[in-house]
Amino acid sequence: MKIKYYLPLLLLCVFSINAQTKKSKNNNKNIAPKDIFVKDLLSKMTLEEKLGQLNLPTSGDITTGQANSSNIAKKIEEGKVGGLFNIKSVEKISEVQKVAVEKSRLKIPLLFGMDVIHGYETTFPIPLGLSCTWDINLIEKTARMAANEATSDGINWTFSPMVDISRDPRWGRVSEGNGEDPFLGSAIAKAMVNGYQNNDLSAKKSMISCVKHFALYGAPEGGRDYNTVDMSRIRMYNEYFPPYKAAVDAGVGSVMASFNEIDGIPASGNKWLLTEVLRNQWNFKGFLVTDYTGIPEMMEHGMGDLQTVSARAINAGVDMDMVGEGLLSTLKKSVEEGKVSMETIDNACTRILGAKYDLGLFHNPYKNCDGKDKKAIFSQENRNFARKVAAESMVLLKNSPFGIENNAILPLKKQGTIAVIGPLANTAHNMAGTWSVATKQDKSITVLNGLQSVIGNQAKIVYAKGSNVDYDPKFQAKGTMFGKEIPWDTRSKDEMLKEALEVSKNADVIIAVIGETAEMSGESSSRTNLNLTEAQKDLIYELNKTGKPIVLVLFTGRPLVIVDENENFPAILNVWFPGSEAGLAIADVLFGDVNPSGKLTATWPRNVGQIPIYYGHKKTGRPLGEKKVTDCEFEKFLSNYLDVCNTPLYPFGYGLSYTKFDYSEVEISDTKLAKGEKIVVSVNITNSGNYDGKEIVQLYIRDLVGSVTRPVKELKGFQKIELEKGATKLVTFELSEEDLKFYNSDLNFVSEPGQFEVFVGPNSDTTNKKTFELK
Repeated sequence: MKIKYYLPLLLLCVFSINAQTKKSKNNNKNIAPKDIFVKDLLSKMTLEEKLGQLNLPTSGDITTGQANSSNIAKKIEEGKVGGLFNIKSVEKISEVQKVAVEKSRLKIPLLFGMDVIHGYETTFPIPLGLSCTWDINLIEKTARMAANEATSDGINWTFSPMVDISRDPRWGRVSEGNGEDPFLGSAIAKAMVNGYQNNDLSAKKSMISCVKHFALYGAPEGGRDYNTVDMSRIRMYNEYFPPYKAAVDAGVGSVMASFNEIDGIPASGNKWLLTEVLRNQWNFKGFLVTDYTGIPEMMEHGMGDLQTVSARAINAGVDMDMVGEGLLSTLKKSVEEGKVSMETIDNACTRILGAKYDLGLFHNPYKNCDGKDKKAIFSQENRNFARKVAAESMVLLKNSPFGIENNAILPLKKQGTIAVIGPLANTAHNMAGTWSVATKQDKSITVLNGLQSVIGNQAKIVYAKGSNVDYDPKFQAKGTMFGKEIPWDTRSKDEMLKEALEVSKNADVIIAVIGETAEMSGESSSRTNLNLTEAQKDLIYELNKTGKPIVLVLFTGRPLVIVDENENFPAILNVWFPGSEAGLAIADVLFGDVNPSGKLTATWPRNVGQIPIYYGHKKTGRPLGEKKVTDCEFEKFLSNYLDVCNTPLYPFGYGLSYTKFDYSEVEISDTKLAKGEKIVVSVNITNSGNYDGKEIVQLYIRDLVGSVTRPVKELKGFQKIELEKGATKLVTFELSEEDLKFYNSDLNFVSEPGQFEVFVGPNSDTTNKKTFELK
């Protein structure tokens, strides 16, 4: 009876397997070359279907097994959707793709995008933190690993990297970028694109990269997100454009337009930006997507109604409309009225179809949707790598002698009693930071858990929260949105503080875990006060009265103002938001299993009034002399402040180590550089300290005389080296005429003969230099 009962089911399973096998083979069939295939497909499409390819709605919450009945399914079936974003899992993606390739008239597959910003389920440090590794190969590997995980879940397009240069830490999205420097930012842009796309979009684990936000989004007035940007074109080309261009030169498949205006026209409708610069000057061949509702937001800018701004967008060079549906709903009328040509729509549709072809979706629309590689997601191997990367990103800001023995506090010894105090010490959901949409937040390693894991039974750890993040529960809620809540502690300030002091009284050392919560930086998280919150300041200064050694472990998504803390506490380790393995990586650094080697990629101001502050500024006609700048002296009628030094608290490129690196004088192979030739710049680096360590050696130039004013320093090279204690290494760089070029007042990329200085040192404050001449 049992055999008879199961036999029909068994035959059905065999039939289904055979059908799936046949279907899989058909999905991998040979098709015509790209140009022929896309042209033929385009010829079969109605205007409505072409406009559908330009439409990128969000998926909404699709429940597995119910895709056919979802609100979006009908639009997909009608050919009104070109892609979806923020849909997760191969099961959901397969179901939705099935609607497109089996129920729509032309069976055109969908793109599936997601904000895979700094990792997928395995999460790396926020991009600003990642940039502080200065390790380009490492950074590329993080993007490759993120692509491996995301594609294993069916995703084929990431809205990353964000390469906006920013010199204003009031702007919350500084956390998502690579800092203030165009040279370093360009190197990282290229690495991220290569990591995601793997130089072959058709490869199984490759995904389309989308460089954003084009352009100048990181320079809003007042540091307020989405605000007006206004700058000269010479500054655009020399300081803000290079990372975008580097991504284009690396073959990035897509570009996202920014929210801000440029020369009085919002980027999503700016033809000079999107066509003249991006396509004509830079030869970009991919497709261009708006940011979320970027087209209808032009109505708020005062650029016209939805039909008007939609026509402006596609005529400017936009190919795909994220969420706004202006292209879908108004362009047919604009074509009929002669405001938009069919050629323009065909060009945009061709680029979208071409991207799908490049991904191999016409060969196999279910690419990476077999679920066979899901074990690669959040694997222990990946998590181990994330731990290593996180440790490399941390920046030791201070490590001064303390106590009778007059030794630096760090690294700590795994012995005695260690008090872990602070509102961020035991909150897993705040370890990954902003834009961690796929992160397994509840599995992130807290600081407390990481310390306990690394120490084991070698030392005793005691813990107290100490305070809320802020005295204002509404402000705390703003900084802990999107599933990153820290429950409000209803105890009084005095009760919490009393507990912290009681817990700490027998401790040998206090680790105070403080700073920003995950959503205190990121999109729409601009701040005018960059100090630690009063609740946290009160906590650490009460702890300081105990006289015990205190290490500040600082979480942040931006440069903060910590002048007082730098003055009053002996050790400060900036950990950014380190990602999935945060607590373990922090413990590795605190106990010296990893010697910190990260260096800042954004200048830290002394107060908000100095902002924007950055190393590559220009001189004025009334500069304060170098000695007076260094000594923080004031002189009337020169360019300085009455109430604060011109210098930052921590300069670009700054970061300490547990060991000490000595630099010899810079040597150059020739004092004259001829066009077509190179000079070699060299320096000996000696590890004269007591630990093995890594050092980031930085090379800067200064053009002393130009046809336009030039920065006081420009980064033109860097190397991350590893030295055993007592070892010396010769580090060399090559400089050519190409390294000395810049955009002049006519926006021509030129070099100019004359005198140059070349500097090599541990950060941008270095004065170790030689002079040479470009003939």
